[in-house]
Amino acid sequence: MKKIYLWAAKQAFRKLDPRQQIRNPVMFIVYLGAIVTTILCFYQTGVPLWFSLSVTVFLWLTLLFANFAEAVAEGRGKAQADSLKQAKKEVMTYKIMNLSDIKEENFIELRSSDLKRGDLVYVRSGEQIPADGDVIEGAASVDESAITGESAPVIRESGGDRSAVTGGTTVVSDYLVIRVTSENGHSFLDKMIAMVEGTQRKKTPNEIGLQIFLITLTIIFLTVAITLVAFTEFSSQLSGKGGALSLIIVIALLICLAPTTIGALISSIGIAGMSRLTKENVIAMSGRAIEAAGDVDVLLLDKTGTITLGNRRASEFLPINGVSEKALADAAQLSSLADETAEGRSIVILAKERFDLREREFQQSEVKFIDFSAKTRMSGIDYRGDEIRKGAADTIKKYVLSQAGNYPAECDEIVAKIARAGGTPLVVIKNQQVMGVVYLKDIVKNGVKEKFSDMREMGIKTIMITGDNPLTAAAIAAEAGVDDFLAEATPENKMDLIRQYQEKGHLVAMTGDGTNDAPALAQADVAMAMNTGTQAAKEAGNMIDLDSSPTKLLQVVRIGKQLLMTRGALTTFSIANDIAKYFAVIPVLFYGIYPQLERLNIMALGSPLTAILSAVIYNALVIVALIPLALKGVDYKEKPASQILRHNLLIYGLGGIVAPFIFIKVIDLLLSLIIL
Repeated sequence: MKKIYLWAAKQAFRKLDPRQQIRNPVMFIVYLGAIVTTILCFYQTGVPLWFSLSVTVFLWLTLLFANFAEAVAEGRGKAQADSLKQAKKEVMTYKIMNLSDIKEENFIELRSSDLKRGDLVYVRSGEQIPADGDVIEGAASVDESAITGESAPVIRESGGDRSAVTGGTTVVSDYLVIRVTSENGHSFLDKMIAMVEGTQRKKTPNEIGLQIFLITLTIIFLTVAITLVAFTEFSSQLSGKGGALSLIIVIALLICLAPTTIGALISSIGIAGMSRLTKENVIAMSGRAIEAAGDVDVLLLDKTGTITLGNRRASEFLPINGVSEKALADAAQLSSLADETAEGRSIVILAKERFDLREREFQQSEVKFIDFSAKTRMSGIDYRGDEIRKGAADTIKKYVLSQAGNYPAECDEIVAKIARAGGTPLVVIKNQQVMGVVYLKDIVKNGVKEKFSDMREMGIKTIMITGDNPLTAAAIAAEAGVDDFLAEATPENKMDLIRQYQEKGHLVAMTGDGTNDAPALAQADVAMAMNTGTQAAKEAGNMIDLDSSPTKLLQVVRIGKQLLMTRGALTTFSIANDIAKYFAVIPVLFYGIYPQLERLNIMALGSPLTAILSAVIYNALVIVALIPLALKGVDYKEKPASQILRHNLLIYGLGGIVAPFIFIKVIDLLLSLIIL
């Protein structure tokens, strides 16, 4: 952090370049004012030299503090970008012309920067993936720690939704054939670095709107300031008291009354918001996406992996009449010993826990494992003359009836009961005789229901998306506490649902990782694609989660809301500050001409000079005091918008009015003592 502060201090001076200052019109007025007061220090201006120098110094400090706030925010992004750049390096790779040429003598060795979209590359164990692409052949473990920070390798394979790979990651086992999807060497990693560094950051609509408002206020105060010299000259001649205000005093007054506090911090608030998102391993393709996340009022969430753990677990053995639960557990466990799926392992574990069925020893000649296949849609074991199978209810029913076996109605009733409860039934048979049903249950994640309750309090509607049938979907939706669900979801009805809500004026967010999610992601206002997902999904989204955690969307919404709350809170504080400074400073400046105004000098400030200098000093120091809040963001709590507004008005509105009265008075007392 010390390095960032040192770098930011240097950048604060470099940002005094007028080409950079003009990007922030409010602070550009301060910049021009500081230049004018610097020139006026060399001329007789009707005020003491110590006053002219003091005002000039603190105007320059105001600029430097504003630049420093922005530079610290940029510095955090630069540090994150530097870590990403370490993963990006040019490597030699092997290009092949087609899949039939995977022979070393057919490899064409070239630099990764020379690859073009559509090229095929062969990557072996221990080699770095040279560019973004899709796996079209092979399956391998890939180390993505350079990008995601996750130390455990992940599986990438051809087909499905885990075929996308990112340049800069490393193959740690087997091999992959990759079709390059990045264009002219501009990889996803390059885009990430550019976004994190802020080189592609554009102002968001809300930020532009706020800046227009601040510019309007500044123009109003600028117009008033321009007329003050002539006005005070005329008024003093008319009343025979006082005199015209010095130009330095007018400039100081303008800077104090203009909304310089929020003007100085507005850019750092936006940059810090993107930086907080990056720390969560989410890359936003635009600042607009972060702000939209803060305004989201409808969340579409996948059931699997988001609401549920993603792996169904065996929770109960339900035998039919005449079969003991232990006998069913024994047969189910035997049929699952070679089943490496999460469901198969959970059946083995449940049988161990319930009936202590363990330590089975087989001879090669007496056992034959039957793997699951798309054709039979069942798995099992042939053991000591017994044929044991397990599978989906409809598959097993067809199999039993085709073997002239008996499929009892009681089994259909158990299957229907499990489906109504939101579970998945697996029927177990032994020698064509039905033994019972294994109840596989989708496990709802701990704390999800509470999170959805918090979302509801914030006015956000949650909708679960699932391919399950309506009965199963309804049961899980009730257990998870979501507001609504979409069952048997297809790409078309996902997109239609988003459109329906958008037409009603809602802002919709959703997550996705597959090619079939791409249309809906493109339609959503906030679309977070998984880094493990397909290229189509990543191109359709406006955010990419490097950790590929579907629940991350909830955190993104929090960061978006925190960004908006921080900007709103500091804007409230800044405007309240200006109002307070107006009533604190104006009376003491003009009571020389209009003695009646002395009654409004409720702070009993020592003199016009110490009053205006105190305001200038406070104006500079308050920026420094608010830098940590601008970078960290205001404390975020899931509360209704009306409650948040009342809280902001009380803390930042009232605080913005009280703070200037206290600190300007303290500074005025210190200045009076120093002058005396």
